[in-house]
Amino acid sequence: MRSGVILGLALLTVVSTAFVARAEDVPASCEVPDSLLATESSLNKVAEAFKAGHPLDILVVGSRSSTITASEGSAYPARLQLALKERLPSIPVNLSVELQPRKSAEEVASSLAKLMEDKKPTLVIWQTGTVDAMRSTDPEDFRGAVDEGVVALQNAGVDVVLMNLQYSPRTETMISAPPYLDSMRAVAQQHDVPLFDRFAMMQNWNDQGEFDLFSSSHGIELAKRVHDCIGRALAKFIVGAAHIGPPQQN
Repeated sequence: MRSGVILGLALLTVVSTAFVARAEDVPASCEVPDSLLATESSLNKVAEAFKAGHPLDILVVGSRSSTITASEGSAYPARLQLALKERLPSIPVNLSVELQPRKSAEEVASSLAKLMEDKKPTLVIWQTGTVDAMRSTDPEDFRGAVDEGVVALQNAGVDVVLMNLQYSPRTETMISAPPYLDSMRAVAQQHDVPLFDRFAMMQNWNDQGEFDLFSSSHGIELAKRVHDCIGRALAKFIVGAAHIGPPQQN
């Protein structure tokens, strides 16, 4: 029990803001392979809002890894909002965050219908998988919970983007991410919703030397840089899934 608690605390630290800067503190290029930003699924509600000139209301449902302690303006939701405003200057872009710390996909899924009644967003970005991986939830149970949540969101008439776990080479021996990544990919395909592959994206940045996610030193500035890159990539992903071409953007 004691070792499990220690492991849980260590993982919560890693998945929140435990990012480490390289020795040379150079600006991140945020390069992402085109394959990681491509999706065959469409965000029709986002496209309709843009064409009609209506506000784009986005709700991020996530864990503490949606935030940066004492620096929320630098967390990826805020960076996403800024990037979308730059890309889509003709419409208002409103974004709010619904934190669900330490909650499993099943626990979050059960609250989504009520949340949609209260918030009425155009687009929901559901970030999930980390808590279930830490708890070693049965992957089939996790898949069922994500499926339930996506159905609830689609029944509410909103667009959905699923976002998977963060990548951390420091936790690879402690948690097994692949079953949860596969489950999310399967649900996304089943319901034709875009999957933002944050795990693969961060793994690519680490492998290419963009960020060193293995070192044991922690740095808030590096966390800001990673979140900024995620926000910008997510904005590009959303615009692409809504099929808003360059001439329509800024």
